[in-house]
Parts: sequence; C-alpha cells; structure tokens
Amino acid sequence: MARPSYVWRLRSRELQLGPRTLVMGILNVTPDSFSDGGKFLSRDHAVGHALQMLDEGADIIDIGGESTRPGANVAEGGIAADEELARVMPVVEDILRERPGTIVSVDTYKAQVARTAVSRGVEMINDVSALRWDPLMAATLADLGCGVILMHTRGRPEEWRTLPPSPDIVAEVKSDLRGWSESAVAAGIARERIMLDPGFGFGKSFEQNYPLLARFGDLHELGLPLLSGTSRKSFIGRTLALEGKDAPAEERLYGTLATVVASVLAGAHVVRVHDVKPAVEAVRVADEIFRAANSANKRQ
Repeated sequence: MARPSYVWRLRSRELQLGPRTLVMGILNVTPDSFSDGGKFLSRDHAVGHALQMLDEGADIIDIGGESTRPGANVAEGGIAADEELARVMPVVEDILRERPGTIVSVDTYKAQVARTAVSRGVEMINDVSALRWDPLMAATLADLGCGVILMHTRGRPEEWRTLPPSPDIVAEVKSDLRGWSESAVAAGIARERIMLDPGFGFGKSFEQNYPLLARFGDLHELGLPLLSGTSRKSFIGRTLALEGKDAPAEERLYGTLATVVASVLAGAHVVRVHDVKPAVEAVRVADEIFRAANSANKRQ
C-alpha cells in the first residue's frame, strides 16, 4: 500500500508528508520522564542535545516539560503552566537562536503553554490528550493556527494500571481518533493542520501494543497523516526481558529500531524517537524497502 501524501500546515510553513518518513527527536526537560528524566534539565545540556539531534538528521525537535509516564497525576492539571514554561521556553528560544530554521514542537496539553510556545516560534503542539484535558485547548489551537498532533490515550496516567482491557484496541483507537479529530475540526482547527498518533503505551497493555503496531496501516482509513511513537516503550522492555526482568529503557534501542522499521513499512509519516542517528539510518533503509515494495505492486 502506498503511503498517502499530505501537505501538513504548521504555524509558518508547510511540510510535504509522504515522499519519505520524517524523524522527530525527543527532548525531555523534566526530572521524571520514564526514559531520560533529569538527563537534560540543564539548559545547556538540553540545547546541546537538540543541536546534536539536528546534526544527526532530526527533522523536528519535540520538547516536553511535563512527564506523562504511568502513574503521573494529571487529573488536577499536573504541574503548573508557569513551571512547565520555565522548563521549556529557555530551551526553545536558545535552539531557535542557534538554528533559526528548526521546526520545534512542544509536547503539552495546556492551552497557556501552547499559546506562549507558538507566540515564540514553535511550529506545532503535540497534545497527548488530543485536546481533552484542558477545555481551552481546542479554541486556543484554532486561534493560533499551528500544527496539531492529536495522540490517543486510554484514560489518564494515574488510571492506566487499573483500566479494563479493550475488546479490540485497533477499533477503539480508530473510533476515538476519528471522533476527536472531527471535534478538533468543529472547533475551528483546519484539517490540514492535524496529525494523528495512536499513542503506543498510553493506557495500552503489553498485549494491546503489538496488535496496534501490526495493524498500524489500518489507521490510514482516517484520512490524516500518522505519527508513530514507540521509542523505548515498556512493551519493548517486556519483550526483551531476561530472567523475568524487563529490559531497562536505556537497553531498548534495538527493539525500538525494529518497531520503527515496522512503522515505516506500515506507512508512518513521522517516527518519534530518543536515539536519532540510529533511527535516521533505519528509516532510510526502511523507506527504500517501502518504495521497492510499492513499485513491485504497481507492476503486478
């Protein structure tokens, strides 16, 4: 199946999606993220890492100032917006000062953070709640006219360990994302600004992530570009477990690359990763396989 092509409209530019898979590099400026919490709290370290990811081939830098790891309490709004902005904005401003052409995304579910970030040059907002956790978010993003990533989450992080199983995780994700994207459009967000993310690991059990990855291509039926964020997720650690102990986040690179390749072969437009250089190389090879397979199908 050929990957659908889209023009993704951001704040000040457009991205052609389809000819190749784009790589989004993850930059967490948080003390408690599941994978690299505290590693890039220093402003200089964070900016240096962002520049390194750009040098390694990242197309987008996605900066997050609040962890939504399992158990995080977002029911009462999580950390204060001012604290989140204090973590994120100095890094955003330094990156754009050092590399003015950088496409920066901010990972937030708060309207106040989104408004400040976009006003300072951020091109897109990556909302893990798909606009559902802040009643002001949909109208704010419609007003800002930036790119929007809507991610699927089952429940909230503090509920994930007690969620009932889904009878059909792919059908659930597809139905929810269809409804949430329609709500976003109804709120005034242009459809050409929206990208969808099935939210691997976000409220999904070990048994649900692999069917979701195996049937990732089914999500093209929604008619919007797709992002895959599998990097270092716990379902990979469980698969790589030794003697009953899950592989820690820092030992999930090769498993992550397998999921990245699977995502590309299923037609993902963007992959979101911690380890940019290995992912860029894996994506290049996977894109060639994808193109060859489609060329062969066209000749048949």
